[in-house]
Amino acid sequence: MVEKLDKDMIEAMKNKEKDRLTVIRMVKASLKQEQIDHKKEINDDLLIDVVNKQIKMRKDSIAEFEKGGRQDLIDKTQAEIDILMAYLPEQLSSAEVAKIIDDIFAEVQPTGPKDMGKVMGLAQGKLKGKADMKEVSTIIRERLQG
Repeated sequence: MVEKLDKDMIEAMKNKEKDRLTVIRMVKASLKQEQIDHKKEINDDLLIDVVNKQIKMRKDSIAEFEKGGRQDLIDKTQAEIDILMAYLPEQLSSAEVAKIIDDIFAEVQPTGPKDMGKVMGLAQGKLKGKADMKEVSTIIRERLQG
């Protein structure tokens, strides 16, 4: 994945894809920053973490742009999210996520909201990078309360 990022950066430069190049450079800079700040090795797991953070920031921005009625910024930010999604493992469908959550519930057998930590811990191990963890958390919370 990290090599793909480097190749895509070179390709974006050659093809003069300014927006794509900007997004890739931001990811590379964030990777380097994480490596320095937390003394982590640059690998696919770190790349997935960084890309997920970048996507989350952009989704938050889109919510703000919607409040301000700025469709131009929404479109630009959504295009950046689409570029970033290429560096994540293939996302699971809602049905696949629900099945994994069902399996986790069968394994943990939670009795109420106090078991949220146990369930989320397993969910993160199985779903991180493959599904939006905010949505996963919401699904689990609703099931624990219901």
